[in-house]
Amino acid sequence: MAELSKVTDANFQETVAGGGLVLVDFSATWCGPCKKLHPLLAEIQAERSDVRIVTVDIQEAPDAARTCGVMSVPQVHFFKAGKAVDKFIGLQAKAKILELIDKNL
Repeated sequence: MAELSKVTDANFQETVAGGGLVLVDFSATWCGPCKKLHPLLAEIQAERSDVRIVTVDIQEAPDAARTCGVMSVPQVHFFKAGKAVDKFIGLQAKAKILELIDKNL
């Protein structure tokens, strides 16, 4: 299973500005649903080369979370060329996440 890259406040803008679709998983170590979503996202990352999935710990990167208006976790934002194009909040089924990826490619 692929390990998701961790993003910090220092490299957040650079990460989402890259080409292609970037999914940013906003999570926290104390969040139960986040712990269930993380392996699903890592599985998708291992299967799909057309999307980049990264993770942001909201306690380690509070500025990135604040910039994106994250008030609850887990929350996944979809970025294309630095612009937020979609998001979902809460634990979602793998099929639903794949559907959102395909919709936003």
